[in-house]
Amino acid sequence: MRDVQSPLRQAINDGQPVVLCRLVETRGSTPQKPGAAMLVYPNGDQAGTLGGGCVEAEVRRQALRVLQQAKPEIMTFHLDSDYGWDDGLICGGRMKVLLDPMEQNAATRDYYERLFAVAEQGGTEAIRIEGESQEMRLFDSDARLIASLRCDSEPADPMIAAGIEPVQQRPRPRVEQGIAYLPYPPRCRLIIVGGGHVGKAVAALAHEADFDILICDDRAEYVTLERFPTAQQRIVGKLEEELPKLEIDARDFCLIVTRGHNHDEEALLRLVDRGAAYVGMIGSRRKIRLIFDDLREQGISEASLAAVFAPVGVDIGSQTVPEIAISIVAQLISVRSSGAAQSRDLKSCDIL
Repeated sequence: MRDVQSPLRQAINDGQPVVLCRLVETRGSTPQKPGAAMLVYPNGDQAGTLGGGCVEAEVRRQALRVLQQAKPEIMTFHLDSDYGWDDGLICGGRMKVLLDPMEQNAATRDYYERLFAVAEQGGTEAIRIEGESQEMRLFDSDARLIASLRCDSEPADPMIAAGIEPVQQRPRPRVEQGIAYLPYPPRCRLIIVGGGHVGKAVAALAHEADFDILICDDRAEYVTLERFPTAQQRIVGKLEEELPKLEIDARDFCLIVTRGHNHDEEALLRLVDRGAAYVGMIGSRRKIRLIFDDLREQGISEASLAAVFAPVGVDIGSQTVPEIAISIVAQLISVRSSGAAQSRDLKSCDIL
């Protein structure tokens, strides 16, 4: 949904006819998973993707038909020789897609504005995919009903509300009793301290993995738009002054990849024990041991130091900067998906 949010909002605000095609259920091997979205315009243009190939072309064709009838429809597509023979895309899976022509009314605008907010802040959408109604209900991160569309009666069926799983646990999309549950976990922020080669490579890759990026360095030339075009925030200043100003919570991930031992130690001192989901620091085991010894003398507890991911990254034998970035982002994803305790079972890198 995030990929089509801007063009969908524009189409709704402009009263432009458009069909929102959303993947609501998959079985077997498919190029995209539930939650993927694509817009189809009257001229056949599209925004977003459901995975490409012939099946996407067929979804687009059906969307144009649905646009004419101005009525939402659930369709099932089998990824077999019917849709994949000419480009090798024979996955063997099944995709169930909601083709939803946008109605130009206040209820539709209100629902999708709330959905856009939920996509950023966290919540769950429940869509009826069996029957004729295609009822849509939206719940916030506390599982409270906040919006509905095409629903004949409210409040929602208690069975639907009971099926909402805590989004903080990052549940997977699923279908139960004809209801597709599409969770939107809260967005996670990655605070990268150090704008050098590793920080730059991690920022680019982590953005693609759906982290919001904040970059901080004391050198202005290393925190530019050109170096970090996807960063939501770029902070230049002394680490001991800027890092304490940051409000950090359990959705934040902190990565320390500065240019030297002293800066790493300063950053760790300012970020440890701040409540982040993850604090990681690059470096060899010898460097880390020296920094930890210094921090113990400054009163940092053993438990706090034990919670730091250092050395940082998953051990994949990485040597180059891109390989190091991959190992780090793999660890970030693991912690985001499984929690810090389980992710510590993966062996860390020892990066000089």
